Amino acid sequence: MVMSTPALLENYVAGQWVAGASSPSGVSEATALTDPVTGETLAFVSSAGLDLDAAFTFARETAGPALRALSYGERAQRLSQIVATLQANRDDYYAIATANSGTVATDSAVDIDGAIYTLSTYAKLGAALGDAHTLLDGPAVPLAKDGSFAVRHVFRPTPGVALFINAFNFPAWGLWEKAAGALLAGVPVIVKPATSTAWLTQRMVADVVAAGILPPGSLSVICGSAAGLLDRIGPFDVVSFTGSADTAATLRAHPAFTQRSARINVEADSLNSAILLPDAAPGTPAFDQFVREVAREMTVKSGQKCTAIRRAMVPVEHFDAAASAIAGRLARTVVGNPRNETVTMGSLVSAAQKRAVLEGIAHLQTEAETLYNGNDGPDGHRESTFVDAGPDSACVAPVLLGLRDGASGQRVHDTEVFGPVATLVGYRDLDEAVALAKRGQGSLVVSLYSNDAIAMRAPAVALADAHGRVHAIDPSVAKTQTGHGNVMPQSLHGGPGRAGGGEELGGLRALRFYHVRSAVQGPAALVEALTQDAVEFPKS
Repeated sequence: MVMSTPALLENYVAGQWVAGASSPSGVSEATALTDPVTGETLAFVSSAGLDLDAAFTFARETAGPALRALSYGERAQRLSQIVATLQANRDDYYAIATANSGTVATDSAVDIDGAIYTLSTYAKLGAALGDAHTLLDGPAVPLAKDGSFAVRHVFRPTPGVALFINAFNFPAWGLWEKAAGALLAGVPVIVKPATSTAWLTQRMVADVVAAGILPPGSLSVICGSAAGLLDRIGPFDVVSFTGSADTAATLRAHPAFTQRSARINVEADSLNSAILLPDAAPGTPAFDQFVREVAREMTVKSGQKCTAIRRAMVPVEHFDAAASAIAGRLARTVVGNPRNETVTMGSLVSAAQKRAVLEGIAHLQTEAETLYNGNDGPDGHRESTFVDAGPDSACVAPVLLGLRDGASGQRVHDTEVFGPVATLVGYRDLDEAVALAKRGQGSLVVSLYSNDAIAMRAPAVALADAHGRVHAIDPSVAKTQTGHGNVMPQSLHGGPGRAGGGEELGGLRALRFYHVRSAVQGPAALVEALTQDAVEFPKS
């Protein structure tokens, strides 16, 4: 659903819809959201002039207590109602994604249906917590020899606000994978989506607000600039950020965290790896699975996934075979306007992102050879490569680079190009493969491919300390495995080091970030009474 006349999208704060300040013409001071394929202006956003103090105060003092008056089970029921609302408007969301993100339907599904599935999962998990309002952390422990004085640890929802500063690549899932845990915990949410793709986030919030599912102010959205948001963060608020490591470093230096000790969860850059084990020679099922997964991860959402494979590591003796096989699959990719049914991969989200990706490719090409470049059209002209999309579109075709001697590389282990780009990296033995994967300095995910499940044990354990998730595949799970880059709500999402050091999802583990743990000490009768209206904190 593309607006016939571009509108100024409103912000929802303090339980009200408010337009950001603009000039008398209505839009000239606002930021335009555009179609990355056609360049058409779709809508405008502005957060200028919003009363941020009122927004945060209303969320803390009005929405928060109303949310926490509900039990965990009641809040889980609200998540189920949100799922139903989103499903009812699903077709509109797909239309917005096509127009504003340039994604084909299968890629839009990763974002939109992934968001709905995640919410549905948390609705089911939360229902098991029943009528409780407090979570218990372990049994009571006596502090006196006669047991008269004891301690029990409890979790209580933080009495603040959860501020989400989200990335451009997942305007639906990026909101709901965070909001599922926050709302289930009883913490109101203020989301600041990335400006370039804010329309889908804003529309989803609008539908949920219109449905009257949550107490007013439980879910707010601010479109446009993030200026001033961190200044309002207090000691009991939490912030979840998804974006670049450089921006994360700037955020972490803010007084909200250095002086007021608010908590921040970060998901940042990640040079994820896929490793073909030595036994997975060309012609074996594991080799074929590796090739399919690398090509798929390069092209799903045009490579704009924080979990995409950036380095594909192979035994040096299999380098040429892997290069040929991956290039062969990439050559089948049809890039262009997602409205054309023949197109299998859409555009990047903006012209700015296209420039960044092309610059990143050139940077890597200074040390890696080009094994496949889909941007070279059959007649030597780049624009002939793209279907129904001209040279000014944000389209970039898949590019596979190669570094036969992986240990000699620097840039391929340091530079993440956020697009349909990966580097094939040769290694001499499995120990070297593990060492090369760890040169990413902490990543969200690494995947292993072998014909022998037991052979993957040693590298899986060795890689676990540098990765948030280890994804191992042998032929027995070829049809059931969930995919290297797919983030499942039951599994942890996050990673150490360069990946941000954060943790999201992981089943009900996600609730931890939105709670405060306290040790309650007192008479045994009091400690026993803490079990009323409470349930043990689940471990999954």
